[in-house]
Amino acid sequence: MSPDQSEHTFRPFTRRALLGGSLAAASALLLTACGGSSNSGSTADAANVTTPQSPYLGTYLPRTFNKPDVTLTDTTGKPFNLAQRTAGRAMMLYFGYTHCPDVCPTTMGDLAAALTKLPAATQKQLDVVFISTDPTVDTPSTIRSWLDSFNPAFIGLTGDINTIIKAASSVGVYVAAPKPGQEPVHGAEVLGFFPSDNKAHVLYTSGAAVSDYAHDIPLLVKSVTA
Repeated sequence: MSPDQSEHTFRPFTRRALLGGSLAAASALLLTACGGSSNSGSTADAANVTTPQSPYLGTYLPRTFNKPDVTLTDTTGKPFNLAQRTAGRAMMLYFGYTHCPDVCPTTMGDLAAALTKLPAATQKQLDVVFISTDPTVDTPSTIRSWLDSFNPAFIGLTGDINTIIKAASSVGVYVAAPKPGQEPVHGAEVLGFFPSDNKAHVLYTSGAAVSDYAHDIPLLVKSVTA
């Protein structure tokens, strides 16, 4: 179903929408046009999917996804292969853009706040990766400056939009090429990856609480299964 075939639901800071497709077997994923219109597909709401036996406050996925094996450009302007450079490390992955007025900075801010609640040793075992969905605007230096306002350790990546779309699709996240005069449309979820198998096991929908991230990150770092 195309992103234009939509019913709207609302949450603080963003309009949410539901995506059918590559993650339909696991859960519905959310889309956001930050500050703009939203889109939907599936009728299932990932925010309402619960796994009673799961120790996570995020949604434990019945289907896992490999880290995208993609080479993009980091904030120093050098090539960065995501799968290789984060291998054996817990990772939170988010697709967004720096001039987003609401959900993107809120999500990065919430992840940063969650990390401050955890021991330094735990913080060092997690990579938070932000991939731009508006690479013509988000230069490496722009991304670095923006991420530094949240946490200097956050990893920022940019590159060819088609490569980014392919990487997002590989983990069930919808990203569309930006259109002139319109806000970029992208998935609003955060995916949590285990270090033990380099796969995404946990999904956080738009508006996930700081306390949820703070609770779950130590479990992700230890690759605790449901």
